[in-house]
Amino acid sequence: MKVGLYFGSFNPIHIGHMVIANHLAEYSDLDQVWFVVTPHNPFKKKRSLLDNYQRLEMVYRATKEYTKLKPCDIEFNLPQPNYTINTLVHLEEKYPDNEFSLIMGEDNLKSFHKWKNYELILENHHIYVYPRISENKIETQFHNHKKIHSIDAPIMELSSTLIRNSIKAGKNVRPMLPEFVWEYLDEMNFYK
Repeated sequence: MKVGLYFGSFNPIHIGHMVIANHLAEYSDLDQVWFVVTPHNPFKKKRSLLDNYQRLEMVYRATKEYTKLKPCDIEFNLPQPNYTINTLVHLEEKYPDNEFSLIMGEDNLKSFHKWKNYELILENHHIYVYPRISENKIETQFHNHKKIHSIDAPIMELSSTLIRNSIKAGKNVRPMLPEFVWEYLDEMNFYK
């Protein structure tokens, strides 16, 4: 089975994440997309993150009615901070019959050369890149690379930061979130 790994803090997961993941599950050669909930990204400050299991619960609620979209907590039991190369090794050991690819935005591809063992990742895995609005140029070494696939997914300029700040300001963000996620955030009074 071909599985696309969509890494993120998903703090919270929103309709932008869902549209991109569903697009890849339906319009690429991937059989499933797994939302890999990251406990701590080495490039992000940790203090604004909800608890790991609360974010996993939101991903579970968002994906429960989609057979091709799954939550994944593989990084919860790996040493911190998490590096993608380590996660890939663990997933390959745990699911030897699956072929894993990465899903990332163009903005992440721009800094991909700074990732730990990025050459090894690229040697062994395909990368599906979805468009983002940005001014920066993609690294020349990644142009026309046989393992990097640009996906013609809808451009979703929606961020978890905007949603958190909007909730704190008392704005209605309900249309930006999957219904089950909205209900959970409202019930738990998160980000207020």
